[in-house]
Amino acid sequence: MRLSTVAHSAGTSAAVLDGSAWRALPAADLSALLATVPVRGAADLAGDALADAVPVLPLPAPGKVICCGLNYADHIRETGRELPSYPTLFPKYADTLAGPDADIVLPAGLQVDWEAELAVVVGATLRRADRATALAGIAGYTVANDISVRDWQYRTLEWFQGKAWDASTPVGPVVVTPDEVDPAAGLEVICRVNGEEVQRDTTKTLVFDAADLLAYISAFTVLRPGDLVLTGTPGGVGVAREPQRFLADGDVVETEIPGIGTLRNTVRLTG
Repeated sequence: MRLSTVAHSAGTSAAVLDGSAWRALPAADLSALLATVPVRGAADLAGDALADAVPVLPLPAPGKVICCGLNYADHIRETGRELPSYPTLFPKYADTLAGPDADIVLPAGLQVDWEAELAVVVGATLRRADRATALAGIAGYTVANDISVRDWQYRTLEWFQGKAWDASTPVGPVVVTPDEVDPAAGLEVICRVNGEEVQRDTTKTLVFDAADLLAYISAFTVLRPGDLVLTGTPGGVGVAREPQRFLADGDVVETEIPGIGTLRNTVRLTG
């Protein structure tokens, strides 16, 4: 099942994809729907087809956005670190999220970098969950890019200030339920800049998989339906290249996970 928030002539709606048509669900967006309806029953509530529907940011109001850094073995090695015993976590706000085709607008002069990621959408309340409970509590998976401002990220040992710029983290275009995609079987995570492939890896190489992350996070903070967990980026980021490479004004960043979808975002660095 493929779910999203779609824009149409009458506003926005949570929606489920039925063949090639989006059918309305009884909520203004997917965040609101997941707060009240179990994801497995969502399709039963589908209404009329929305002929002019276009997917936008699927989860505009997550209660929590939690990200894992350094979670692919090759990316960890390119930073010169050892494989971790525990996940490296940092938060974002809902304000950091952007739609699948939105421009990424940031001030000129920043060191802006790409980070293609698989994101996990929480579908049940999880508090101190074991791995099996966490796995059962996944509503689905989507695509994200943790666009990072490196010069701000490395001002201190804490990454937060380089990761939480408003409208800098595109997500979408859809949320695909676990019966259709399985990261444990290996989903490719791909990033292209102006058509040039800069990242490609498979979720088989994650150090901590989706269930591991949700179980670990739920040990110290409750996760609720509609929360979002980003699972980390593969190797190939710009800051680790020789020479370093950062995004320029007008660059087009495509983030793809086959089986889920593709984000296409243009970077706008303004004066």
